[in-house]
Amino acid sequence: MTLSDLLVSVAVLGLLLGAAFVTLEQGQRAYAVGAARVEAQQAGRAALTWLSGELRAAGGGASRFAPVSVAEPARIVLHVDRNGDGVVAGAGETITWRLAGTILRRDAGGGAQPVVNGVTRFELAYADAEGRPTTDPAAVRAVTVTLATRADGVRQAAARDVGAVLATTARLRNR
Repeated sequence: MTLSDLLVSVAVLGLLLGAAFVTLEQGQRAYAVGAARVEAQQAGRAALTWLSGELRAAGGGASRFAPVSVAEPARIVLHVDRNGDGVVAGAGETITWRLAGTILRRDAGGGAQPVVNGVTRFELAYADAEGRPTTDPAAVRAVTVTLATRADGVRQAAARDVGAVLATTARLRNR
């Protein structure tokens, strides 16, 4: 074995190892993007399920009262008489959902707690009993929620397709 044979074999080995590392890095990047996409979808689904459940329960309790007091495009205030005392004043009986920057927050009396990070769109559309659009909180009978999320922690070049757009319509049961 000569020195030139050794140098050629080391060069070929270097090329093979370089190609293996490039392939490994691309695989790790693809995994990170897929995991971020799943995380964004799961967080969005969980938030949408929670919000739609609270929308359906709004107005429930011992007495009749307005289930919605604020009906804005990016904020809603709901009321539920959880303890059945006829007054909406206890903890967790007035619930506010709003978008603050890129964080969807829920405030039920203990401060606006974060629900989902990386929200790019949070839209609320309200409908009356006949299904017509309305902005009057007293006339709201159904709410269509659109939530778009993006993944945090993914490089910007890879993040353009990472996220989810989810939508649902919830009817207020107690109206």
